[in-house]
Amino acid sequence: MTTISRFLGSDHKRCDDLFANTETSVSNGQWDQAATSLNEFVDAVERHFGMEEQVLFPTFEKAIGSTEGPTRVMRMEHEQMRSMMAMLKDALAKRDADDFFGHSDTFNTMVQQHNMKEETILYQMSDRVLSGQQEQLISEMSGIGVTP
Repeated sequence: MTTISRFLGSDHKRCDDLFANTETSVSNGQWDQAATSLNEFVDAVERHFGMEEQVLFPTFEKAIGSTEGPTRVMRMEHEQMRSMMAMLKDALAKRDADDFFGHSDTFNTMVQQHNMKEETILYQMSDRVLSGQQEQLISEMSGIGVTP
């Protein structure tokens, strides 16, 4: 059986790989490819956030009886990352590699810290607290952002 930790942790890796593709394209001056890659990345991150914000977080909060725990912090960080992704898009639209990589460095640090907190704290707690619901939750999360 797949755990919430494995399912969402592997999605973090998928998103990281997509962002690395964008950085490579910017490094090589392949602006059109970079724009395509960045859009794929943003879509993947928004889907990931959707899985958490629409399925995992509300279920976890209901199970623990609080919205003031780690999910509150994760939501705030999601908003910060959304702002950073907008800055990355702006830099890319201007074809300004220096601006892009300046934001990229900050964004990468933010994402790695965020993912570490999720993978070592929130997802582990979710695996324990929601142990009988994992298959159903993963099924629900898998359907987020997927068009028929």
